[in-house]
Amino acid sequence: MSLEKENVKSGDIIDTTVLKKLYQFVKPYQGKFYLLIFLTLALAILAPTRPYFIQVAIDDYVALGERPGLVQIIYLLVGLMVLQAFVQFAHTYLSGWIGQVIIKDIRIRLYRHLLKMRLKFFDNTPIGRLVTRNVSDIETLADVFSEGLAAIIGDLLQLVTILAVMFYIDWKLTLVSLCTLPLLIISTYIFKEKIKVAFNDVRNAVSNLNSFLQEHITGMNIVQIFNREKREYEKFKEINRDHRKAHIKSVLYYSIYFPVAEIIQAIGIGLVVWYGATGVFDLDIKVGVLISFIMYLQLFFRPIRMIADRYNTLQMGVVSSSRIFKLLESDEQIPNEGTFKPEKIKGNIHLENVWFAYNDEEYVLRDINFEVKHGETVALVGATGAGKSSIINLISRFYEINKGAIKIDGTDIKEFELSTLRKHIGVVLQDVFLFSDTIYYNITLGNPNISREEVMQAAKLVGAKKFIEKLPGGLDYDVKERGATLSVGQRQLISFVRAIVYNPEIIILDEATSSVDTETEELIQKAIEKMMKGRTSIVIAHRLSTIQKADKIIVLHQGEIKEMGTHESLLALGGYYTNLHKMQMKSMAI
Repeated sequence: MSLEKENVKSGDIIDTTVLKKLYQFVKPYQGKFYLLIFLTLALAILAPTRPYFIQVAIDDYVALGERPGLVQIIYLLVGLMVLQAFVQFAHTYLSGWIGQVIIKDIRIRLYRHLLKMRLKFFDNTPIGRLVTRNVSDIETLADVFSEGLAAIIGDLLQLVTILAVMFYIDWKLTLVSLCTLPLLIISTYIFKEKIKVAFNDVRNAVSNLNSFLQEHITGMNIVQIFNREKREYEKFKEINRDHRKAHIKSVLYYSIYFPVAEIIQAIGIGLVVWYGATGVFDLDIKVGVLISFIMYLQLFFRPIRMIADRYNTLQMGVVSSSRIFKLLESDEQIPNEGTFKPEKIKGNIHLENVWFAYNDEEYVLRDINFEVKHGETVALVGATGAGKSSIINLISRFYEINKGAIKIDGTDIKEFELSTLRKHIGVVLQDVFLFSDTIYYNITLGNPNISREEVMQAAKLVGAKKFIEKLPGGLDYDVKERGATLSVGQRQLISFVRAIVYNPEIIILDEATSSVDTETEELIQKAIEKMMKGRTSIVIAHRLSTIQKADKIIVLHQGEIKEMGTHESLLALGGYYTNLHKMQMKSMAI
Protein backbone atom coordinates (compact mmCIF):
# COMPACT_ATOMS: atom_id res chain seq x y z
CA MET A 1 0.00 0.00 0.00
CA SER A 2 1.32 3.43 -0.89
CA LEU A 3 0.17 6.62 0.64
CA GLU A 4 1.03 10.01 -0.81
CA LYS A 5 2.23 12.34 1.90
CA GLU A 6 0.71 15.76 2.16
CA ASN A 7 2.87 18.86 2.39
CA VAL A 8 1.51 22.33 2.98
CA LYS A 9 3.06 25.66 3.83
CA SER A 10 1.75 28.28 6.18
CA GLY A 11 -0.11 31.20 4.75
CA ASP A 12 -0.05 34.94 5.02
CA ILE A 13 -2.26 36.42 7.73
CA ILE A 14 -3.11 39.36 5.46
CA ASP A 15 -4.65 37.04 2.89
CA THR A 16 -7.74 39.20 2.50
CA THR A 17 -9.48 36.65 0.29
CA VAL A 18 -9.44 34.03 3.03
CA LEU A 19 -10.37 36.55 5.73
CA LYS A 20 -13.36 37.73 3.67
CA LYS A 21 -14.54 34.16 3.26
CA LEU A 22 -14.17 33.59 6.99
CA TYR A 23 -16.16 36.75 7.70
CA GLN A 24 -19.12 35.26 5.79
CA PHE A 25 -19.40 32.73 8.62
CA VAL A 26 -19.05 35.50 11.23
CA LYS A 27 -21.92 37.53 9.76
CA PRO A 28 -24.76 35.63 11.53
CA TYR A 29 -23.03 36.43 14.82
CA GLN A 30 -21.67 39.88 13.99
CA GLY A 31 -23.41 41.48 17.00
CA LYS A 32 -21.46 39.24 19.37
CA PHE A 33 -18.34 39.71 17.25
CA TYR A 34 -18.52 43.49 17.64
CA LEU A 35 -19.08 42.99 21.36
CA LEU A 36 -15.88 40.92 21.40
CA ILE A 37 -14.01 43.79 19.71
CA PHE A 38 -15.39 46.18 22.34
CA LEU A 39 -14.25 43.88 25.16
CA THR A 40 -10.82 43.68 23.53
CA LEU A 41 -10.59 47.48 23.57
CA ALA A 42 -11.79 47.57 27.18
CA LEU A 43 -9.09 45.12 28.27
CA ALA A 44 -6.43 47.15 26.47
CA ILE A 45 -7.53 50.24 28.40
CA LEU A 46 -7.97 48.53 31.77
CA ALA A 47 -4.60 46.75 31.73
CA PRO A 48 -2.42 49.86 32.47
CA THR A 49 -4.73 51.20 35.20
CA ARG A 50 -3.46 48.95 37.99
CA PRO A 51 0.19 50.14 37.93
CA TYR A 52 -0.98 53.75 37.60
CA PHE A 53 -3.23 53.62 40.67
CA ILE A 54 -0.55 51.79 42.65
CA GLN A 55 1.83 54.62 41.77
CA VAL A 56 -0.75 57.19 42.90
CA ALA A 57 -1.38 55.26 46.12
CA ILE A 58 2.34 55.16 47.01
CA ASP A 59 3.35 58.68 45.98
CA ASP A 60 0.23 60.65 46.90
CA TYR A 61 -1.00 58.77 49.96
CA VAL A 62 1.51 56.30 51.45
CA ALA A 63 4.41 58.75 51.21
CA LEU A 64 2.31 61.50 52.77
CA GLY A 65 0.67 59.23 55.37
CA GLU A 66 -2.92 59.96 54.24
CA ARG A 67 -4.83 56.88 55.35
CA PRO A 68 -8.37 57.97 54.27
CA GLY A 69 -7.19 58.71 50.76
CA LEU A 70 -5.24 55.43 50.65
CA VAL A 71 -8.35 53.46 51.62
CA GLN A 72 -10.33 55.13 48.84
CA ILE A 73 -7.66 54.43 46.24
CA ILE A 74 -7.49 50.79 47.40
CA TYR A 75 -11.27 50.47 47.02
CA LEU A 76 -11.01 51.97 43.54
CA LEU A 77 -8.13 49.66 42.65
CA VAL A 78 -9.99 46.57 43.85
CA GLY A 79 -13.09 47.67 41.92
CA LEU A 80 -11.05 48.09 38.73
CA MET A 81 -9.45 44.66 39.22
CA VAL A 82 -12.88 43.07 39.68
CA LEU A 83 -14.11 44.87 36.56
CA GLN A 84 -11.04 43.72 34.61
CA ALA A 85 -11.59 40.14 35.79
CA PHE A 86 -15.22 40.27 34.67
CA VAL A 87 -14.28 41.74 31.28
CA GLN A 88 -11.54 39.12 30.91
CA PHE A 89 -14.05 36.35 31.67
CA ALA A 90 -16.58 37.75 29.18
CA HIS A 91 -13.85 38.16 26.54
CA THR A 92 -12.49 34.63 26.98
CA TYR A 93 -15.93 33.02 27.00
CA LEU A 94 -17.27 35.04 24.07
CA SER A 95 -14.20 34.45 21.88
CA GLY A 96 -14.42 30.72 22.60
CA TRP A 97 -18.18 30.69 21.98
CA ILE A 98 -17.85 32.49 18.65
CA GLY A 99 -15.07 30.14 17.59
CA GLN A 100 -17.11 27.04 18.40
CA VAL A 101 -20.36 28.14 16.72
CA ILE A 102 -18.47 29.18 13.60
CA ILE A 103 -16.54 25.93 13.29
CA LYS A 104 -19.82 24.08 13.89
CA ASP A 105 -21.33 25.94 10.91
CA ILE A 106 -18.26 25.35 8.75
CA ARG A 107 -18.11 21.65 9.64
CA ILE A 108 -21.80 21.20 8.78
CA ARG A 109 -21.33 23.08 5.49
CA LEU A 110 -18.28 20.99 4.62
CA TYR A 111 -19.98 17.68 5.41
CA ARG A 112 -23.04 18.68 3.40
CA HIS A 113 -20.68 19.53 0.54
CA LEU A 114 -18.97 16.13 0.80
CA LEU A 115 -22.33 14.37 0.62
CA LYS A 116 -22.80 15.83 -2.87
CA MET A 117 -19.35 14.97 -4.22
CA ARG A 118 -19.06 12.58 -7.12
CA LEU A 119 -17.50 9.18 -6.50
CA LYS A 120 -14.50 10.05 -8.67
CA PHE A 121 -13.47 12.57 -6.02
CA PHE A 122 -13.49 9.90 -3.30
CA ASP A 123 -11.63 7.52 -5.61
CA ASN A 124 -8.73 10.00 -5.80
CA THR A 125 -8.75 11.46 -2.26
CA PRO A 126 -7.57 9.56 0.86
CA ILE A 127 -10.38 9.37 3.41
CA GLY A 128 -7.97 10.18 6.23
CA ARG A 129 -7.19 13.50 4.55
CA LEU A 130 -10.89 14.34 4.37
CA VAL A 131 -11.22 13.45 8.06
CA THR A 132 -8.35 15.84 8.78
CA ARG A 133 -10.15 18.61 6.86
CA ASN A 134 -13.43 18.00 8.69
CA VAL A 135 -11.94 17.62 12.18
CA SER A 136 -8.39 18.89 12.75
CA ASP A 137 -8.32 21.72 10.20
CA ILE A 138 -11.69 23.06 11.29
CA GLU A 139 -10.69 22.76 14.95
CA THR A 140 -7.70 24.98 14.18
CA LEU A 141 -10.11 27.72 13.13
CA ALA A 142 -11.45 27.92 16.69
CA ASP A 143 -8.00 29.11 17.79
CA VAL A 144 -8.17 31.88 15.18
CA PHE A 145 -11.08 33.42 17.08
CA SER A 146 -9.99 32.60 20.63
CA GLU A 147 -6.21 33.08 20.33
CA GLY A 148 -5.79 34.66 16.90
CA LEU A 149 -6.91 37.91 15.36
CA ALA A 150 -8.87 39.42 18.28
CA ALA A 151 -6.09 38.52 20.74
CA ILE A 152 -3.38 40.03 18.51
CA ILE A 153 -5.38 43.24 18.11
CA GLY A 154 -5.90 43.34 21.89
CA ASP A 155 -2.17 42.84 22.54
CA LEU A 156 -1.21 45.61 20.09
CA LEU A 157 -3.73 48.02 21.62
CA GLN A 158 -2.46 47.14 25.08
CA LEU A 159 1.12 47.88 24.01
CA VAL A 160 0.12 51.26 22.59
CA THR A 161 -1.83 52.16 25.73
CA ILE A 162 0.99 51.13 28.08
CA LEU A 163 3.58 53.09 26.05
CA ALA A 164 1.36 56.18 26.04
CA VAL A 165 0.92 56.06 29.83
CA MET A 166 4.65 55.41 30.40
CA PHE A 167 5.70 58.35 28.25
CA TYR A 168 3.12 60.51 30.00
CA ILE A 169 4.52 59.64 33.45
CA ASP A 170 8.28 59.79 32.69
CA TRP A 171 9.67 59.81 29.16
CA LYS A 172 13.31 59.36 30.24
CA LEU A 173 12.53 56.29 32.33
CA THR A 174 10.43 54.98 29.42
CA LEU A 175 13.37 55.20 27.03
CA VAL A 176 15.56 53.34 29.54
CA SER A 177 12.82 50.70 29.87
CA LEU A 178 12.80 50.16 26.11
CA CYS A 179 16.55 49.64 25.75
CA THR A 180 16.15 45.87 25.57
CA LEU A 181 13.12 46.03 23.26
CA PRO A 182 15.16 45.56 20.02
CA LEU A 183 16.62 42.34 21.45
CA LEU A 184 13.13 41.03 22.26
CA ILE A 185 11.82 41.99 18.82
CA ILE A 186 14.70 40.20 17.07
CA SER A 187 14.32 37.06 19.20
CA THR A 188 10.55 37.14 18.69
CA TYR A 189 10.97 37.40 14.91
CA ILE A 190 13.42 34.47 14.85
CA PHE A 191 11.06 32.44 17.02
CA LYS A 192 8.11 33.30 14.77
CA GLU A 193 9.92 32.06 11.67
CA LYS A 194 11.16 28.88 13.34
CA ILE A 195 7.83 27.98 14.92
CA LYS A 196 6.05 28.64 11.62
CA VAL A 197 8.12 25.90 9.97
CA ALA A 198 7.56 23.64 12.97
CA PHE A 199 3.78 24.19 12.84
CA ASN A 200 3.77 23.33 9.13
CA ASP A 201 5.59 20.09 9.90
CA VAL A 202 3.11 19.29 12.68
CA ARG A 203 0.08 19.85 10.44
CA ASN A 204 1.57 17.74 7.66
CA ALA A 205 2.46 14.98 10.11
CA VAL A 206 -1.06 14.93 11.56
CA SER A 207 -2.64 14.72 8.10
CA ASN A 208 -0.30 11.92 6.99
CA LEU A 209 -0.83 10.02 10.23
CA ASN A 210 -4.63 10.23 9.89
CA SER A 211 -4.49 9.05 6.28
CA PHE A 212 -2.20 6.11 7.09
CA LEU A 213 -4.28 4.94 10.05
CA GLN A 214 -7.59 5.16 8.21
CA GLU A 215 -6.29 3.29 5.17
CA HIS A 216 -4.52 0.53 7.05
CA ILE A 217 -7.16 -0.08 9.70
CA THR A 218 -9.76 -0.35 6.93
CA GLY A 219 -7.51 -2.72 4.99
CA MET A 220 -6.29 -4.70 8.01
CA ASN A 221 -7.50 -7.99 6.53
CA ILE A 222 -5.21 -7.51 3.53
CA VAL A 223 -2.30 -6.63 5.81
CA GLN A 224 -2.79 -9.81 7.83
CA ILE A 225 -3.60 -12.14 4.93
CA PHE A 226 -0.33 -11.25 3.18
CA ASN A 227 1.74 -11.19 6.39
CA ARG A 228 2.56 -7.51 6.04
CA GLU A 229 2.16 -6.70 9.74
CA LYS A 230 5.87 -6.16 10.35
CA ARG A 231 6.37 -4.02 7.25
CA GLU A 232 3.31 -1.84 7.91
CA TYR A 233 4.35 -1.56 11.55
CA GLU A 234 7.73 -0.20 10.45
CA LYS A 235 6.03 2.28 8.11
CA PHE A 236 3.74 3.41 10.92
CA LYS A 237 6.73 3.87 13.23
CA GLU A 238 8.38 6.02 10.57
CA ILE A 239 5.31 8.24 10.15
CA ASN A 240 4.84 8.41 13.91
CA ARG A 241 8.52 9.31 14.27
CA ASP A 242 8.01 12.24 11.88
CA HIS A 243 4.99 13.27 13.94
CA ARG A 244 7.03 13.15 17.15
CA LYS A 245 9.97 15.06 15.62
CA ALA A 246 7.65 17.82 14.42
CA HIS A 247 6.11 18.26 17.87
CA ILE A 248 9.44 18.08 19.69
CA LYS A 249 10.88 20.70 17.35
CA SER A 250 8.07 23.09 18.24
CA VAL A 251 8.52 22.31 21.96
CA LEU A 252 12.26 23.01 21.59
CA TYR A 253 11.64 26.44 20.09
CA TYR A 254 9.20 27.30 22.87
CA SER A 255 11.62 26.06 25.53
CA ILE A 256 14.36 28.31 24.10
CA TYR A 257 12.33 31.41 23.29
CA PHE A 258 10.44 31.98 26.55
CA PRO A 259 13.52 31.73 28.84
CA VAL A 260 15.37 34.09 26.48
CA ALA A 261 12.43 36.50 26.61
CA GLU A 262 12.43 36.25 30.41
CA ILE A 263 16.17 37.07 30.52
CA ILE A 264 15.68 40.06 28.24
CA GLN A 265 12.79 41.22 30.40
CA ALA A 266 14.91 40.76 33.55
CA ILE A 267 17.69 42.87 32.00
CA GLY A 268 15.14 45.56 31.16
CA ILE A 269 13.77 45.56 34.70
CA GLY A 270 17.34 45.67 36.07
CA LEU A 271 18.11 48.78 33.99
CA VAL A 272 14.89 50.41 35.18
CA VAL A 273 15.70 49.63 38.83
CA TRP A 274 19.27 50.90 38.42
CA TYR A 275 18.28 54.12 36.65
CA GLY A 276 15.13 54.61 38.75
CA ALA A 277 16.91 54.01 42.06
CA THR A 278 19.51 56.60 41.11
CA GLY A 279 16.67 59.03 40.38
CA VAL A 280 15.01 58.20 43.71
CA PHE A 281 18.26 58.88 45.55
CA ASP A 282 18.57 62.21 43.71
CA LEU A 283 14.85 62.94 44.37
CA ASP A 284 14.21 63.18 40.59
CA ILE A 285 11.95 60.10 40.52
CA LYS A 286 9.32 59.10 43.03
CA VAL A 287 9.23 55.58 44.50
CA GLY A 288 5.69 54.97 43.19
CA VAL A 289 6.80 55.82 39.64
CA LEU A 290 9.69 53.33 39.87
CA ILE A 291 7.40 50.55 41.16
CA SER A 292 4.75 51.27 38.50
CA PHE A 293 7.39 51.14 35.73
CA ILE A 294 8.51 47.71 36.88
CA MET A 295 4.87 46.61 36.64
CA TYR A 296 4.47 48.33 33.25
CA LEU A 297 7.48 46.47 31.89
CA GLN A 298 6.00 43.13 32.93
CA LEU A 299 2.74 44.08 31.26
CA PHE A 300 4.57 45.38 28.19
CA PHE A 301 6.80 42.38 27.53
CA ARG A 302 4.05 39.79 28.00
CA PRO A 303 1.99 40.77 24.88
CA ILE A 304 5.15 40.87 22.75
CA ARG A 305 5.99 37.32 23.81
CA MET A 306 2.44 36.18 23.10
CA ILE A 307 2.13 37.93 19.72
CA ALA A 308 4.66 35.60 18.08
CA ASP A 309 2.74 32.54 19.23
CA ARG A 310 -0.61 34.02 18.27
CA TYR A 311 0.74 35.18 14.94
CA ASN A 312 1.63 31.60 14.05
CA THR A 313 -1.73 30.37 15.36
CA LEU A 314 -3.37 32.83 13.00
CA GLN A 315 -1.11 31.74 10.13
CA MET A 316 -2.03 28.09 10.63
CA GLY A 317 -5.68 29.13 10.84
CA VAL A 318 -5.31 30.80 7.46
CA VAL A 319 -3.69 27.63 6.08
CA SER A 320 -6.53 25.48 7.41
CA SER A 321 -9.08 27.97 6.09
CA SER A 322 -7.48 27.89 2.64
CA ARG A 323 -7.60 24.07 2.53
CA ILE A 324 -11.20 24.01 3.77
CA PHE A 325 -12.38 26.65 1.31
CA LYS A 326 -10.53 24.90 -1.50
CA LEU A 327 -12.56 21.79 -0.71
CA LEU A 328 -15.80 23.76 -0.34
CA GLU A 329 -15.24 25.47 -3.68
CA SER A 330 -14.25 22.34 -5.58
CA ASP A 331 -16.38 21.56 -8.61
CA GLU A 332 -16.25 17.80 -8.04
CA GLN A 333 -19.99 17.63 -7.52
CA ILE A 334 -22.50 15.94 -9.81
CA PRO A 335 -24.42 18.82 -11.45
CA ASN A 336 -27.95 18.82 -10.05
CA GLU A 337 -29.67 21.25 -12.36
CA GLY A 338 -32.51 18.91 -13.32
CA THR A 339 -36.03 19.84 -12.28
CA PHE A 340 -37.96 16.74 -13.39
CA LYS A 341 -39.47 15.08 -10.28
CA PRO A 342 -41.89 12.33 -11.31
CA GLU A 343 -43.67 10.46 -8.51
CA LYS A 344 -43.65 7.27 -10.57
CA ILE A 345 -41.75 6.04 -13.61
CA LYS A 346 -42.22 3.08 -15.94
CA GLY A 347 -38.53 2.20 -15.97
CA ASN A 348 -37.64 2.12 -19.68
CA ILE A 349 -33.85 2.59 -19.89
CA HIS A 350 -32.01 3.55 -23.06
CA LEU A 351 -28.25 4.01 -23.43
CA GLU A 352 -27.41 5.88 -26.64
CA ASN A 353 -23.80 5.95 -27.90
CA VAL A 354 -22.39 6.15 -24.39
CA TRP A 355 -18.66 6.74 -23.96
CA PHE A 356 -17.09 6.94 -20.52
CA ALA A 357 -13.61 7.32 -19.02
CA TYR A 358 -12.55 7.55 -15.40
CA ASN A 359 -9.38 9.39 -16.39
CA ASP A 360 -9.10 11.66 -19.42
CA GLU A 361 -9.37 9.69 -22.66
CA GLU A 362 -8.80 6.19 -21.26
CA TYR A 363 -12.28 4.98 -22.14
CA VAL A 364 -13.67 2.03 -20.21
CA LEU A 365 -16.94 2.14 -22.18
CA ARG A 366 -17.06 2.71 -25.92
CA ASP A 367 -20.18 3.48 -27.92
CA ILE A 368 -22.59 1.52 -25.71
CA ASN A 369 -26.10 1.14 -27.12
CA PHE A 370 -28.87 -0.94 -25.61
CA GLU A 371 -32.41 -0.63 -24.31
CA VAL A 372 -34.20 -2.18 -21.34
CA LYS A 373 -37.98 -1.98 -21.57
CA HIS A 374 -40.38 -1.77 -18.66
CA GLY A 375 -40.57 -5.10 -16.82
CA GLU A 376 -37.62 -6.62 -18.67
CA THR A 377 -34.59 -8.24 -17.07
CA VAL A 378 -31.28 -7.57 -18.78
CA ALA A 379 -28.08 -9.28 -17.70
CA LEU A 380 -24.58 -7.85 -18.18
CA VAL A 381 -21.78 -10.41 -18.42
CA GLY A 382 -18.10 -10.30 -19.24
CA ALA A 383 -14.65 -10.61 -17.77
CA THR A 384 -13.44 -8.43 -14.91
CA GLY A 385 -12.86 -4.90 -16.19
CA ALA A 386 -15.24 -5.27 -19.10
CA GLY A 387 -17.29 -2.25 -17.91
CA LYS A 388 -20.30 -3.90 -16.25
CA SER A 389 -20.16 -1.99 -12.97
CA SER A 390 -19.38 1.24 -14.81
CA ILE A 391 -22.70 1.00 -16.64
CA ILE A 392 -24.76 0.72 -13.46
CA ASN A 393 -22.79 3.56 -11.86
CA LEU A 394 -23.62 5.76 -14.84
CA ILE A 395 -27.34 4.94 -14.72
CA SER A 396 -27.43 6.13 -11.09
CA ARG A 397 -25.29 9.18 -12.03
CA PHE A 398 -22.50 8.36 -9.65
CA TYR A 399 -20.26 9.34 -12.57
CA GLU A 400 -20.90 11.53 -15.61
CA ILE A 401 -20.65 10.16 -19.13
CA ASN A 402 -18.23 11.74 -21.60
CA LYS A 403 -20.37 11.30 -24.70
CA GLY A 404 -23.82 10.08 -25.57
CA ALA A 405 -26.97 10.00 -23.45
CA ILE A 406 -28.76 7.83 -20.90
CA LYS A 407 -32.53 8.12 -20.88
CA ILE A 408 -35.27 6.83 -18.61
CA ASP A 409 -38.76 6.85 -20.11
CA GLY A 410 -37.35 9.00 -22.91
CA THR A 411 -36.01 11.70 -20.57
CA ASP A 412 -32.28 12.31 -20.20
CA ILE A 413 -31.24 11.42 -16.65
CA LYS A 414 -29.54 14.84 -16.42
CA GLU A 415 -32.98 16.42 -16.51
CA PHE A 416 -34.06 14.47 -13.42
CA GLU A 417 -33.59 16.04 -10.01
CA LEU A 418 -30.77 13.88 -8.65
CA SER A 419 -32.44 12.60 -5.47
CA THR A 420 -35.61 11.82 -7.46
CA LEU A 421 -33.63 9.81 -10.01
CA ARG A 422 -31.95 7.71 -7.33
CA LYS A 423 -35.22 7.25 -5.45
CA HIS A 424 -36.54 5.23 -8.39
CA ILE A 425 -33.45 3.00 -8.59
CA GLY A 426 -32.68 0.24 -6.09
CA VAL A 427 -29.11 -1.07 -6.07
CA VAL A 428 -27.79 -4.23 -4.42
CA LEU A 429 -23.99 -4.34 -4.50
CA GLN A 430 -21.60 -7.23 -4.10
CA ASP A 431 -19.67 -5.46 -1.33
CA VAL A 432 -22.41 -4.65 1.16
CA PHE A 433 -21.71 -1.70 3.43
CA LEU A 434 -23.45 -1.59 6.80
CA PHE A 435 -23.20 1.25 9.31
CA SER A 436 -22.37 0.71 12.95
CA ASP A 437 -26.03 0.78 13.98
CA THR A 438 -29.10 -1.42 14.25
CA ILE A 439 -30.40 -3.70 11.52
CA TYR A 440 -33.52 -1.53 11.37
CA TYR A 441 -31.46 1.60 10.70
CA ASN A 442 -29.30 -0.15 8.09
CA ILE A 443 -32.42 -1.21 6.21
CA THR A 444 -34.37 2.06 6.43
CA LEU A 445 -31.33 4.38 6.60
CA GLY A 446 -33.30 6.52 9.02
CA ASN A 447 -36.34 6.94 6.76
CA PRO A 448 -39.28 7.52 9.17
CA ASN A 449 -41.81 6.57 6.48
CA ILE A 450 -40.73 2.91 6.54
CA SER A 451 -42.38 0.99 9.37
CA ARG A 452 -41.07 -2.07 11.19
CA GLU A 453 -43.93 -4.08 9.74
CA GLU A 454 -42.83 -3.21 6.19
CA VAL A 455 -39.26 -4.15 7.04
CA MET A 456 -40.23 -7.55 8.44
CA GLN A 457 -42.53 -8.17 5.46
CA ALA A 458 -39.65 -7.51 3.07
CA ALA A 459 -37.33 -9.62 5.23
CA LYS A 460 -39.78 -12.51 5.00
CA LEU A 461 -39.84 -12.15 1.23
CA VAL A 462 -36.07 -12.69 0.87
CA GLY A 463 -35.79 -15.22 3.70
CA ALA A 464 -34.02 -12.89 6.13
CA LYS A 465 -36.77 -12.85 8.75
CA LYS A 466 -35.67 -16.06 10.49
CA PHE A 467 -32.08 -15.03 11.16
CA ILE A 468 -33.12 -11.48 12.17
CA GLU A 469 -35.57 -12.84 14.76
CA LYS A 470 -32.87 -15.11 16.20
CA LEU A 471 -30.52 -12.17 16.84
CA PRO A 472 -30.58 -10.48 20.30
CA GLY A 473 -32.99 -7.59 19.94
CA GLY A 474 -34.11 -8.58 16.43
CA LEU A 475 -34.27 -5.44 14.30
CA ASP A 476 -32.58 -3.51 17.12
CA TYR A 477 -29.46 -5.70 16.97
CA ASP A 478 -26.29 -3.60 16.56
CA VAL A 479 -24.30 -4.98 13.63
CA LYS A 480 -21.13 -3.07 14.64
CA GLU A 481 -18.82 -1.38 12.15
CA ARG A 482 -19.35 -2.57 8.55
CA GLY A 483 -21.60 -5.37 9.86
CA ALA A 484 -18.68 -7.26 11.40
CA THR A 485 -20.95 -9.41 13.60
CA LEU A 486 -22.90 -10.79 10.62
CA SER A 487 -21.91 -13.34 8.00
CA VAL A 488 -21.41 -12.35 4.37
CA GLY A 489 -24.69 -13.99 3.42
CA GLN A 490 -26.60 -12.22 6.21
CA ARG A 491 -25.21 -8.85 5.13
CA GLN A 492 -26.24 -9.60 1.57
CA LEU A 493 -29.77 -10.50 2.65
CA ILE A 494 -30.05 -7.21 4.57
CA SER A 495 -29.04 -5.33 1.43
CA PHE A 496 -31.90 -7.08 -0.41
CA VAL A 497 -34.36 -6.06 2.26
CA ARG A 498 -33.04 -2.49 2.01
CA ALA A 499 -33.65 -2.43 -1.73
CA ILE A 500 -37.17 -3.85 -1.44
CA VAL A 501 -38.51 -1.54 1.28
CA TYR A 502 -37.79 1.52 -0.86
CA ASN A 503 -39.97 -0.03 -3.58
CA PRO A 504 -38.03 1.25 -6.64
CA GLU A 505 -39.24 0.81 -10.22
CA ILE A 506 -35.72 -0.11 -11.39
CA ILE A 507 -33.66 -2.83 -9.69
CA ILE A 508 -29.91 -3.19 -10.24
CA LEU A 509 -28.11 -6.25 -8.89
CA ASP A 510 -24.31 -6.08 -9.01
CA GLU A 511 -22.93 -9.57 -8.35
CA ALA A 512 -25.60 -9.79 -5.66
CA THR A 513 -25.31 -13.54 -5.10
CA SER A 514 -21.58 -14.05 -5.68
CA SER A 515 -20.70 -13.93 -1.97
CA VAL A 516 -23.32 -16.36 -0.64
CA ASP A 517 -23.44 -20.11 -0.38
CA THR A 518 -25.51 -22.26 -2.73
CA GLU A 519 -28.39 -22.69 -0.29
CA THR A 520 -28.66 -18.96 0.37
CA GLU A 521 -28.30 -18.27 -3.35
CA GLU A 522 -31.28 -20.47 -4.17
CA LEU A 523 -33.29 -18.65 -1.49
CA ILE A 524 -32.28 -15.27 -2.89
CA GLN A 525 -32.98 -16.30 -6.48
CA LYS A 526 -36.59 -17.03 -5.55
CA ALA A 527 -36.81 -13.66 -3.79
CA ILE A 528 -35.24 -11.94 -6.79
CA GLU A 529 -37.87 -13.36 -9.11
CA LYS A 530 -40.61 -11.96 -6.87
CA MET A 531 -38.79 -8.65 -6.50
CA MET A 532 -38.25 -8.24 -10.24
CA LYS A 533 -41.82 -8.93 -11.16
CA GLY A 534 -43.22 -5.81 -12.80
CA ARG A 535 -39.93 -3.97 -12.48
CA THR A 536 -37.12 -3.13 -14.88
CA SER A 537 -34.05 -5.09 -13.82
CA ILE A 538 -30.37 -5.02 -14.69
CA VAL A 539 -28.32 -7.91 -13.35
CA ILE A 540 -24.56 -8.33 -13.26
CA ALA A 541 -23.49 -11.89 -12.59
CA HIS A 542 -20.42 -14.07 -12.99
CA ARG A 543 -22.49 -17.20 -12.48
CA LEU A 544 -24.20 -17.56 -15.84
CA SER A 545 -26.58 -20.12 -14.38
CA THR A 546 -28.36 -17.32 -12.47
CA ILE A 547 -29.24 -15.29 -15.59
CA GLN A 548 -30.43 -17.92 -18.07
CA LYS A 549 -34.01 -16.68 -17.73
CA ALA A 550 -33.06 -13.05 -18.51
CA ASP A 551 -34.96 -11.41 -21.39
CA LYS A 552 -31.69 -10.16 -22.81
CA ILE A 553 -28.02 -10.88 -22.09
CA ILE A 554 -25.41 -8.31 -23.07
CA VAL A 555 -21.82 -9.53 -23.42
CA LEU A 556 -19.18 -6.89 -22.75
CA HIS A 557 -15.50 -7.12 -23.62
CA GLN A 558 -12.99 -4.32 -22.97
CA GLY A 559 -15.72 -1.72 -22.75
CA GLU A 560 -17.60 -2.72 -25.92
CA ILE A 561 -20.76 -4.72 -26.54
CA LYS A 562 -19.75 -7.84 -28.42
CA GLU A 563 -22.97 -9.86 -28.31
CA MET A 564 -26.59 -9.42 -27.29
CA GLY A 565 -29.46 -11.88 -27.10
CA THR A 566 -31.08 -14.62 -25.04
CA HIS A 567 -29.16 -17.44 -23.38
CA GLU A 568 -30.07 -19.91 -26.13
CA SER A 569 -29.38 -17.54 -29.02
CA LEU A 570 -25.97 -16.55 -27.64
CA LEU A 571 -24.95 -20.17 -27.15
CA ALA A 572 -25.94 -20.79 -30.73
CA LEU A 573 -23.57 -18.05 -31.92
CA GLY A 574 -20.56 -19.87 -30.50
CA GLY A 575 -18.79 -16.62 -29.60
CA TYR A 576 -17.80 -14.78 -26.43
CA TYR A 577 -20.77 -15.95 -24.40
CA THR A 578 -20.23 -19.56 -25.43
CA ASN A 579 -16.59 -19.38 -24.32
CA LEU A 580 -17.63 -17.88 -20.95
CA HIS A 581 -20.21 -20.62 -20.53
CA LYS A 582 -17.72 -23.38 -21.35
CA MET A 583 -15.14 -21.98 -18.89
CA GLN A 584 -17.72 -21.90 -16.10
CA MET A 585 -18.87 -25.43 -16.86
CA LYS A 586 -15.24 -26.60 -16.67
CA SER A 587 -14.65 -24.88 -13.33
CA MET A 588 -17.84 -26.39 -11.92
CA ALA A 589 -16.80 -29.83 -13.11
CA ILE A 590 -13.45 -29.50 -11.37
